[in-house]
Amino acid sequence: MAKFSKAAVASLLVSAMIGFTVGCSKGASDDTIAQDVQTKVAADPVAKDSAVSVTAKDGRVKLKGTVKDTATQQRVEQIAREESGVSGVDDETAVQGAAMSDQAANMPAPAPAPVEPPKPPEPVVVPAGTDLVVTVDQALSSKSSKTGQTFLATVAQPISVDGKTAIPKGSSVTGTVITAKEKGKIKGEGQLSIALTSVVVRGQTYPIHTAALDSTVKGKGKRTAVTTGGGAAGGALIGGIAGGGKGAGIGALVGAAGGLVGGALTGNKQIEIPAETALTFSLSKSLTLPPRTE
Repeated sequence: MAKFSKAAVASLLVSAMIGFTVGCSKGASDDTIAQDVQTKVAADPVAKDSAVSVTAKDGRVKLKGTVKDTATQQRVEQIAREESGVSGVDDETAVQGAAMSDQAANMPAPAPAPVEPPKPPEPVVVPAGTDLVVTVDQALSSKSSKTGQTFLATVAQPISVDGKTAIPKGSSVTGTVITAKEKGKIKGEGQLSIALTSVVVRGQTYPIHTAALDSTVKGKGKRTAVTTGGGAAGGALIGGIAGGGKGAGIGALVGAAGGLVGGALTGNKQIEIPAETALTFSLSKSLTLPPRTE
């Protein structure tokens, strides 16, 4: 067995103690460095409000957390570099505004608020009972017109709904002759009945339904024959625009002293409606039109 001198043993013990002391001193130095830097940051007028944590390993300091601005960030790093025993500084702090921006950038975009679709415009409804004043484009007669014949007319007065024009003046209208019967010289009655069937509004044709305008004149052999001159009898027979029943409606143009136009109800005359005559028809059903675009 080898034998060691007392001097050699003493030397080994001293070396071990020195190594142990150095190792302990090294560990304590990192903790001390970190603690000192942390304390100085907290006491510094510029850096004291920073949320910074300090760690150290092998003399190298690592800074983490947020600071309010770039100047504060630089000040914290300066404090760390000036600490005794520091071999280097890893500054991982972030300026508060920039950190928040980065966080916001990484957040998913908020879902767009739901957009309520606009309410579609409502259609325009011309109610039943509305008067439609037209002028006929051609002459009509109990003698010359034929049952089932169509005729054209033009809207003489615009129709408004809720203060806006629904059927403009000048719109084209189509009508039909429901009955056309020639009056006999001695007996038999002449009859003319007409109604409107469609109207053109802004280039589009729409079917319409109106009450018929009907006028009847009897032959001389009848006790109800109209006397020459017509007068009040003619007015009662063909009525006014606002009148009703058989014989009403055709006659808005009849004067107080004459029968139908030109004495059409006197003697052997037939029921005549000259071209450009204004007649008023009443809608028997409502008319639905597309929403106005103006």
